[in-house]
Parts: sequence; structure tokens; C-alpha cells
Amino acid sequence: MQIRVDGFVVRQNRSINKPKGHKMTKTLAALTLSTALVALAAPAMAQNKGDWTLGIGVGYLDPKSDNGTALGLDVDVDADTRPIFTAEYFIQDNLGIELLAATPFKHDITLGGSLDIGSVKHLPPTLSLNYHFPTNSVWKPYVGAGLNYTIFFDEDLPGLEIENSLGVAVQAGLDYMVTENGAIRLNVRWFDIDSDVKLNGTKIGEAEIDPWLVGVSYVHRF
Repeated sequence: MQIRVDGFVVRQNRSINKPKGHKMTKTLAALTLSTALVALAAPAMAQNKGDWTLGIGVGYLDPKSDNGTALGLDVDVDADTRPIFTAEYFIQDNLGIELLAATPFKHDITLGGSLDIGSVKHLPPTLSLNYHFPTNSVWKPYVGAGLNYTIFFDEDLPGLEIENSLGVAVQAGLDYMVTENGAIRLNVRWFDIDSDVKLNGTKIGEAEIDPWLVGVSYVHRF
């Protein structure tokens, strides 16, 4: 995350473990996309208009990494893992509208690796239009795009407010069918999250978080 204050940019650094996690997020994204391309070589089988699915799983939210300091100290805004939920309705064969929900993600903020200056929570409801590639295989890839509305709350620092954010979200995923109607899903999402930061009601900058969300879920079709 980076914050602009009075024309200056304060870039906030992650802890020494952060780059490793961010690299793993990108690796999983690449693996999901490459496996999806292999699945596309299979013969086609449609997912039907009127079908709907429910999914439950866990998601690892990893804010983007930027190098820099604040108050002369390195800054770390950590990642978090929480339960995630999806509901999708197929408005046409292979084309579905999906809602993503989750329990609140919480991010601790530290300076110099040890000074805890508080935390913030947020909810990431996201509405997407997904295209599921038809295959005659147990592997079923899809891609999607839509809008994310991020709701921030419970800021620990007195007087600090991070405003809610509306931005685009894109994703790619892969379902592995374990039964006729049940699948294990791996998916990767990216969110554009830019929020005004206020202190005692006065804008002091802008937070640019832009996280990746890596999710593993069980999805059932009805």
C-alpha cells in the first residue's frame, strides 16, 4: 500500500516474508492459467442456462508490495486468510453471474518490524460475469470480470478513516469435477482498490492496495 500526503508519496514496505508470499501468489496465478489452457484442448460440453452453484472455501488476500519507509522505519501491512463464499447463476449456457462474499479480512500494520500501530478490517463483495469454457473433461476453466466494492471498518488508530472503494476485479479459475455436480475450485482474483485516507475528517492521502486473492473452494451445482 502507498499513501499520498500533501503531494508526497509514502511507500509502505512489507516485512521480509512478504515478497515470498507475493511471488507464490503470482506462481499460483500462472499455474491456474496454464492448466486452464491445457483443459481447453478437450472436446466441448456446455454448462446449461438456468444452472446455479454455491461455493465455500478459504481465500488468501495478498496486498501489492511497494518498497519504502514511513517515519524513517520500514512498514509492513500483512496478508490475511479468511473463509470465502460464492453464488453463481447461469444466464446463458457457459455464462454466469457470480457474487463473491467473505468474512472480514483483517490487516495488521507494523513499523520497523515490531512496532504495532493498529489494524483495519474490510469486506470485499464482488459481482462478476464469468465465462466457463465448455469441455468434455473433469477440468473446467473459466475467466471473469466485474466490480468490487470494498468496505473498510474498525480502524484502530483514533481519528483514522479509510473510505470505501469501488473498482474493477478480474479473475481466472479452474474447477476439477469430483462428482457429477461437485467440484474443487482453484481461482485467482485481482482487485483495483484505491481509497481516500482521512484523519479527523480531513483527507491526508490515498491508499492504493490492489491485492491478489487466491482461493480454494468446494463448489456444488444445483
